[in-house]
Amino acid sequence: MERGDAHEHAGVAVAQGDGVDARVFQRLPGRVEARARRGGGGALSRAGRTALVVATEGFLRPASLRFEYGHEDVDSYHSGWFDTGALWREVFGPLEPGGTGRVLPDLWDPATDRATRSPYVRLPPGGVLLLHGPLLLGHWFPFDLTVHVRLSPGALRRRTPEAERWTLPAFERYETETDPAAAADVVVRADDPRHPAWNG
Repeated sequence: MERGDAHEHAGVAVAQGDGVDARVFQRLPGRVEARARRGGGGALSRAGRTALVVATEGFLRPASLRFEYGHEDVDSYHSGWFDTGALWREVFGPLEPGGTGRVLPDLWDPATDRATRSPYVRLPPGGVLLLHGPLLLGHWFPFDLTVHVRLSPGALRRRTPEAERWTLPAFERYETETDPAAAADVVVRADDPRHPAWNG
């Protein structure tokens, strides 16, 4: 999401569907975030844009809500693990016309199951929000550009740890109901993360 002087806002998402945010491109968000903290990185910094990277992992619901129906409930993982209301309120809302521009970078620490108490970060006019995480599309978030990083079903299964394979039906449902490859502006095919291919 871009914050403009004329209150013109845009959206940018690294919508890493198919579970690759945690399984294939484990270092990608960190690299993007590190470059953003150094001034935006690459084309954004050359264009004089400030970038703020937000991970949906920081907006997980408390464990009592995530695991209300068990630790391996596929429907809960698909639709109830991430606090989309908080994302609207704390991330997108402040960047709307007339908003404060003060974004909360994370809300909940899944390791401690407590609020992070992170300070708000002000995204200046012209800044760009980069949001990344699984199952992002289909929530009507106000993105201007969406990127879907995709694995074939076989590659996804091979690269998913055994303890996490119970989540695979959620990604199958996401593929069927949301069709992220059709919804996204850019699709990156990452069966071989060393040689990703994209449709741009």
